[in-house]
Amino acid sequence: MNIEHIKKTIEAKPNLATTLGIEFLSTPEADTCAATMCVDERTCQPMGYLNGGATLALAENLAGTGSLALCPGIPCMGINVSGQHLKAVKTGQTVYATATIIHRGQTLHVWRVDVKDEIGDLVATVNVTNFLLDHKE
Repeated sequence: MNIEHIKKTIEAKPNLATTLGIEFLSTPEADTCAATMCVDERTCQPMGYLNGGATLALAENLAGTGSLALCPGIPCMGINVSGQHLKAVKTGQTVYATATIIHRGQTLHVWRVDVKDEIGDLVATVNVTNFLLDHKE
């Protein structure tokens, strides 16, 4: 999925993705998008490990970017985020997230987001449901 045009929109104003240092990546698959995020003072808990809330924020931002890429100009909102955290990641590392759409309806998109560490181990798996707003609203 080519998200270069969306990256410019996201980076135009301060937002959670820029605050957390999320970097969006293009992928060769039309139904998949990806991003990276450093585990640092912005994204870790006091004990020096990736904060679960930052992981969920990464997943929701990535799924929202994917929905925006699939439906340009239609605002979408995350209405459900549910994840399982499977492995701790220490400060100084980078996590890699890949989102794949598993349902593409007219008003709902459901994404599965897998977050992996630098060696490819699964850190978390997150399901995100986005609601696409009607143009008339």
